[in-house]
Amino acid sequence: SENTHSKVLLDECKCEFLYCLLFSVFQLFIVALSFAYFSKALTGTYMKSSITQIERRFDLSSTHIGLIDGSFEMGNLLFLAVVSHFGAKLHRPRLIAAGCFLMAVGAFLTGLTHFFMGRYKYDTVIQVFQNDNLTCVRDSGSSMWIYVFLGNALRGIGETPVTPLGISYIDDFAKAENSPFYIACLQTITLLGPMFGFLLGSYCARLYVDIGYVDMESVTITPKDSRWVGAWWMGFLVSSGLLLISSIPFWFLPRSMPKQESEENHETPVCEILNKTEDAQRFLPSLRHLLGTPAYFLLLCGNILKFNAFIGLLTFKAKYMEQQFGQSASRANFLIGVLNLPAVAIGIFLGGLLMKRYKLSVVSGAKLSFATSFMSYLLMLLQFGTKCDNIPIAGLTVSYNGSVLRQISLIYREMLFSECNRDCLCSAEEWDPVCSDSGITYISPCMAGCLSSSGHGKNTVFHNCTCVSTSFPAGSSTSVRLGQCPHAKDCSRSFTSYMAISVLSSFINALGATPGYMVIIRCITPELKSLALGIQTLVTRTLGGIPAPVYFGALIDSTCLKWSMKSCGGRGACRIYNSDMYRIIFLGLITCISGSSYFFLIAVIILLRRQFRKPEKDTDKQEQKSLEQKWSCADVCM
Repeated sequence: SENTHSKVLLDECKCEFLYCLLFSVFQLFIVALSFAYFSKALTGTYMKSSITQIERRFDLSSTHIGLIDGSFEMGNLLFLAVVSHFGAKLHRPRLIAAGCFLMAVGAFLTGLTHFFMGRYKYDTVIQVFQNDNLTCVRDSGSSMWIYVFLGNALRGIGETPVTPLGISYIDDFAKAENSPFYIACLQTITLLGPMFGFLLGSYCARLYVDIGYVDMESVTITPKDSRWVGAWWMGFLVSSGLLLISSIPFWFLPRSMPKQESEENHETPVCEILNKTEDAQRFLPSLRHLLGTPAYFLLLCGNILKFNAFIGLLTFKAKYMEQQFGQSASRANFLIGVLNLPAVAIGIFLGGLLMKRYKLSVVSGAKLSFATSFMSYLLMLLQFGTKCDNIPIAGLTVSYNGSVLRQISLIYREMLFSECNRDCLCSAEEWDPVCSDSGITYISPCMAGCLSSSGHGKNTVFHNCTCVSTSFPAGSSTSVRLGQCPHAKDCSRSFTSYMAISVLSSFINALGATPGYMVIIRCITPELKSLALGIQTLVTRTLGGIPAPVYFGALIDSTCLKWSMKSCGGRGACRIYNSDMYRIIFLGLITCISGSSYFFLIAVIILLRRQFRKPEKDTDKQEQKSLEQKWSCADVCM
């Protein structure tokens, strides 16, 4: 009848409407997850960009700052495996929402630490003359770094459900051929987070830490000074607000939706709610099966090594640019944000397009990932040749007559004093550098043997410096000005070469990021995808994210030439490094660790080729066997 026909049409329209609505919800999930990834990536990279500021503000060594940076991974370690396994059976969008909220709280706590402390005081002879000496009470503020540690750890706990559950949600409800493209788009948009994170870090590093509370005319240091501390706290408050906003949409998204390839069946699948005891019983067998997959296990080992190198590079890259090439923290962060990260974003996006355009298999994806990574590794080796010489510092890198010290770390203590300043009663622990017209830096006006001064603030000039007059011909200037001398002019050319190699290396390496990520998903059984991603993140962060900043920081500390001293005694932050040793240790450690990972990746490619050839051979054997059976039956019938 017409009524029945109309009812059928109405039902079909309702189904089509619901399907389109759910498809729009899936797109909303992609947008919301992209913004969440953007916000968490911005916060994480802002933390990396603020490493130098936090180190100086709390008077910490690179080893200690590496421990603080690793607290994020410590928070991840607590819950990642459990959330990855059980989270797939729960309401994934709401778990992601809760995680974003926790990250917002952690970032807010980190930034709030600034308001628990007093005003920043740095060592300077001008401050000693004009203000009261610092007391041990002032030094109690350095223990406040524990709140930064806890805030970063809380942010790590909050990040736990976002990555594994978000990726598995996409892979479950998107077409198989569209999944790599969605993930590539997600990762590309995510990389806007690090870009803005480093740009925010660059902006905040230019602002004085106590901006709005002190008279900037009285501040005698500049952003290029090793005592300068930027407004590191400001970026954490901004990122906390972004994370809070990103959590809102996930509270209203559905637990599941129809898979895009199921065009005939538009009904939302009803997820079977498994008994929690059965889930717990299946966890260990699933884990054993996962780690018993040779390709996955070897890939995991290779990724651990690569992640160690990556974390070490990301954590201390800006600091390396400061110490090796004389860049300010603000400029270093700015260049990373506008050059390196866009290259990475373009590389990841093009890598996803390559997989979609040519429908690369698992083996082909692994080969592409290996080839691009190895080409990037070869470019990394070229960075050893881009260098700047140590800044001439009297008593540290050169003698007082200007000759280069060949064994800096062994004899600088003996050379720190000279006949020109022995009667000045100078402190060897001071660091208030002054620069002479000859290009030699002295660690303080006292060490330069200066007898008088003129000017105010940053414009202060010291005169009649005996160490300058005894080292250079009569008639030359014996005055010095506040601040460290800049690097030689040819250093700028080396820095340009370094950045060109770095950007090209970043782009080529990023081309294989999406294929490499898809290899992890496709080399194991589909029901273990979420667990595989969770274990991948857990293990790499445990064995890479936690120890890498610490041992990288410890080795960097071994290249320090001059440490600050806390007011109550004890070593503070490093003021100047041996740039030659810094380069050899920093780049050498990265290349050694990365190089070791390729042995595992080659083995993975060999295993995958065997694994994905075997089903084809089995199919051929079955077809041959069925043909033989048919011929046998024919013979019997005849």
